[in-house]
Amino acid sequence: MRRIPLAVRYPFALLAAGTLALSGCSAQDEPAAETSTAPTSTLTISAAASLQRSFDQIAQEFTAAHPETAISTIAYDGSSTLATQIVEGAPVDVFASADEKNMATVTEAGLGENPQIFATNTLVIAVPAGNPGKVSSLEDLAGVTTVLCAPQVPCGAASTTLLENQSVSVEPASLEQNVTSVLQKVSAGEADAGLVYATDVVGQDAVESMVPAGADQVVNSYPITALSQQPGAQDFVDFVLSEQGQQILKEHGFGSAAGANG
Repeated sequence: MRRIPLAVRYPFALLAAGTLALSGCSAQDEPAAETSTAPTSTLTISAAASLQRSFDQIAQEFTAAHPETAISTIAYDGSSTLATQIVEGAPVDVFASADEKNMATVTEAGLGENPQIFATNTLVIAVPAGNPGKVSSLEDLAGVTTVLCAPQVPCGAASTTLLENQSVSVEPASLEQNVTSVLQKVSAGEADAGLVYATDVVGQDAVESMVPAGADQVVNSYPITALSQQPGAQDFVDFVLSEQGQQILKEHGFGSAAGANG
């Protein structure tokens, strides 16, 4: 019997098979499509020095949830210093203050609207590990080397109120421009004691702390506001106020915004 070549018997089948083979090779050679989202907006944030550890974590989790927004800078310092910089024209998208007074300085200059309280804080006495000055009360601060925040700084204003409420007079060895500097001097043993926020001593092995009488009557409320229309600025504010942001702040020792708002 005469055999008929396959190309004659099934011409269209062979043509289709060849086409499929070629298309398969082509698909394998094509590179995979990019799926990552590049940031389209960049934020600059100014935040009170006492917020550094909590806001570093918040910033990390915020950018993970909002890959379209990058945070280029978070400037940490005393709230009064930051407020002055902002009023004088520093380009800042979000401001988080350790008190309402310095936030008012900014909003009264026409910057930011409707700041919202997102956390609270109270004072503790910090001493070097081992408590070499044998400090046990506010009254003891008058007889040892004590460092305090400057009066214009929120922790300084709170310290002044606390000492006056308890009728204690202290001559500080130095007045620092932010609470971090007070803690650093105590940690280094350059001072026997200092008044800092409760959040500052969380996880700090170089210092010990105690809650002084009347501390619960001197509570700092922390407000935050977006200062620009930069995409992502209000999203960051909302994240801080969210359940996730509030949980991070709680883990770092802050009181809740709900408590501040009654």
